[in-house]
Amino acid sequence: MFTFTDENGFQVDLRFDEGPFEVEPKHVLVLVQYEGKWLCTIHHRRGIEFPGGKQEPNETLIEAAVREVYEEATVHIEDVKWFAYYIVHEEIPFCKAVFTARVKSIEPFVGDYETEGMLWLTEEELWQQPNLSFYMRDAGMKKMLQEVKNHERQW
Repeated sequence: MFTFTDENGFQVDLRFDEGPFEVEPKHVLVLVQYEGKWLCTIHHRRGIEFPGGKQEPNETLIEAAVREVYEEATVHIEDVKWFAYYIVHEEIPFCKAVFTARVKSIEPFVGDYETEGMLWLTEEELWQQPNLSFYMRDAGMKKMLQEVKNHERQW
């Protein structure tokens, strides 16, 4: 387990296994790499971040991952695999499941209420972005990207 404090002062526990969970995951984050670049979305308030969001009722976490990536970036994904999860110890703790996925197809982006668009960034370009979302700047994200390099997945 990797533990750190986020920008809001909350303890975050990051794990690279599939549980058991102290808090059941109800949120997803999806790491998608295509042609050497990471899929990022442009959130109107938080800034540049990986796609993700909340699980809806009667939806599996994988279904939520597929839906969120499409809603935020108009990218269809496949081969969605569990990668990690993290628990943010706020007053009411929440857990986010992290998946990796492959690109199935990409549609032209049409403006949406959730994001202002998408970007495909190399890791170097990602870290140079001045408008990264707060969670993209934390130690957990750096650890996840470090671990994904060691992951057996062939992008």
